[in-house]
Amino acid sequence: MAVDTEVSQDGKKLTIRIKGRFDFGRHQEFRESYERTNKPDSVVVDLKDATYLDSSALGMLLMLRDHAGGDQAQISVINTNSDVRKILAISNFERLFEIS
Repeated sequence: MAVDTEVSQDGKKLTIRIKGRFDFGRHQEFRESYERTNKPDSVVVDLKDATYLDSSALGMLLMLRDHAGGDQAQISVINTNSDVRKILAISNFERLFEIS
């Protein structure tokens, strides 16, 4: 599986791990990863094992943000490599997500 999820024991934090390509081919799997759980207080998207990210991945992150509550959503995108961080910065995603 290219998208793994983990919910904290208290149900307040959802972690979504992307492995391999984060592109349109992961759309359904990514969407199901957050829709099948109760709305957590925070979401972490871990890109440590992501090898590629394209514009459809940016759209998927925006859909996650909307689902999680929009401006009130607490979403962190972690373990980004320098190329991914650059793409997120150019797209002004640091204004929408906590990125590290």
